[in-house]
Amino acid sequence: MQLLYTIIKLIEFIILAYFGFASGYILLFAFAGLFTLVKGEIKNKQQRKFAVLIPGYKEDNVIVEVAQKALQQDYPKSSFEVIVIADSFQPATLQQLIELPIKVVEVSFEKSTKSKALNKAMGVIGDAYDVALVLDADNIMAPDFITKINDAFNRGFQVVQGHRAAKNLNTSFAILDAISEEVNNQIFRKGHRVLGLSSALIGSGMAFDYHFFKTTMAHVNAVGGFDKELELKLLKNKSKIEYVHDAIVLDEKVQKAAVFENQRKRWLSAQFVYFRSYFFSGVKELLLRGNIDFFDKVYQMIAPPRVLLLGLVTIITALYATLQMFFRQQWLSVSGMYWYVIFAATILAFILAIPKKFYTQKTVMAALTLPKAFFMMFISLFKLKGANKKFIHTQHGTIEN
Repeated sequence: MQLLYTIIKLIEFIILAYFGFASGYILLFAFAGLFTLVKGEIKNKQQRKFAVLIPGYKEDNVIVEVAQKALQQDYPKSSFEVIVIADSFQPATLQQLIELPIKVVEVSFEKSTKSKALNKAMGVIGDAYDVALVLDADNIMAPDFITKINDAFNRGFQVVQGHRAAKNLNTSFAILDAISEEVNNQIFRKGHRVLGLSSALIGSGMAFDYHFFKTTMAHVNAVGGFDKELELKLLKNKSKIEYVHDAIVLDEKVQKAAVFENQRKRWLSAQFVYFRSYFFSGVKELLLRGNIDFFDKVYQMIAPPRVLLLGLVTIITALYATLQMFFRQQWLSVSGMYWYVIFAATILAFILAIPKKFYTQKTVMAALTLPKAFFMMFISLFKLKGANKKFIHTQHGTIEN
């Protein structure tokens, strides 16, 4: 009986430590994100040549508008080129693209991936560029986006992440997805940079020294979560990733539950795969080279996603509160006290990380779908097998009023 009690207490301690650290972690960086991100000094005033790479798979609904908008930058026209990487587009779409002052690189793969498309395109367009700027096929840059990214390169960075924000807020799931994006911007990008760590990459709205990107991407073959693999390789080499909070790129948010579930399943699968692959090297890098950036990124691969963290902490805290009402054991009071602190820290982190513009009645209504979002993500944990080995396409350009 004593052995069983010891085992139960050990499991309880592990769960408490896991969620306690996770809530403290996001609270720290959410708070840091409240402070102004100080930009370094401009080291030179070079006007770099940008290759704006836009890979798309069956994105006929959005790609023409995105290509047109990408041309509308306040950056000199001779210093950037829009390159659409067209995978499985309709002939009519290709014709419209060809008529624009852009480059169109047609690709075809037995199994399509973003990393394959990017590598193929860079092999075709050559090396007459200074910066590779990667967008998704639904992304629309603010007119000053390239200018602000170029300024970050002039401050000495080789890798720069822009601020990806919501293009649409037309459904409850779109609002939740938009809030999730901004919470991650606050915690994993701005908050990290304020404390001197690297920004997280998002997968689009990101720019790299062209030669650096081309040679690094040649060794990236990920099916899903290619940005995570790229990020881990960069941080292992101690390459600092900058974040430009006022360089805005609009991104279409998911509008339906099924799309939300597929997208999150792909992300969760990628996290587990990369944690398993990089855990030991992460510990080694921390202990032998003091590479906090790399170890921090490896931790993020096993940290609970924000929706799961909020949901599970709420459920566990409520469970302890209920047990305390019926059973008056001392250990329940002590354990419950810890869970109340973790719950409070988690809620406070979200309050600090969610932008004020989302404190609206629509957000309150969208919050009613949070239990559904949590349930779908929780169920996805048991459906991850093989999810990172197949390409899961998120359809864009179907924004409904």
